Amino acid sequence: MNIDREPLIAIVDIGRGNLLSIAQAFNYVGLQCVISSDHDVIQRADAIVLPGVGAFGDAMQVLNKYDLVPLLRDWAESGKYLIGICLGMQLLFTESDEFGTNKGLDLISGNVIKLPNAQRSDDEVYKVPQVGWNTIYSCPNNIIEWDKTPLKGIHEQEYMYFMHSYYVQPSDDSVVLTKTNYAGVEYCSSIYSDNVMAFQFHPERSGKSGLALYSNIADKIRNKNNVTLLG
Repeated sequence: MNIDREPLIAIVDIGRGNLLSIAQAFNYVGLQCVISSDHDVIQRADAIVLPGVGAFGDAMQVLNKYDLVPLLRDWAESGKYLIGICLGMQLLFTESDEFGTNKGLDLISGNVIKLPNAQRSDDEVYKVPQVGWNTIYSCPNNIIEWDKTPLKGIHEQEYMYFMHSYYVQPSDDSVVLTKTNYAGVEYCSSIYSDNVMAFQFHPERSGKSGLALYSNIADKIRNKNNVTLLG
């Protein structure tokens, strides 16, 4: 049955990250947003966004404080869309070595490790965190069809905006949607696994390509929940 309303996105409020910028990007592509850590509010949504910048352990403390860990795990198992952005992507994984070992949501098997400070042959030093524009590209032998993901219509080697010191290492390469190279390190920069998708880069800061990604996500949420857009 179609529901004559705009889909509702719940952006989990963990006290850090570009919450308003994410909400504005979803509003731009026709979705309503609510920023909250309240269970009842979040569970009324059609999809959940887990955002964040900063330290992995601190963010997990906030999720545990508001008892959101079981909610997020149950949500992922329900088949509804769960979207991670930047630190939110990392929180989906098993654990991080940032400031000691910290357990994550373990929705995607794998670890989160630090980007190394490295030098090129011309002695230019790559700084950590990586802050700025970098390209995304698909992986050789990737079983995920690019045009069936939120990257539909976005070209290989497209520039996206990054701001991070750590990156994810999935145990299963089949969830890797894109990779990116920084300081000679090729790492996973986005994942796509059934109803769970996540991006190390910030689509809300990535210009037209980022908005195209949000538009594709909006289409998937409408189709999955059989929700029609008003207006």
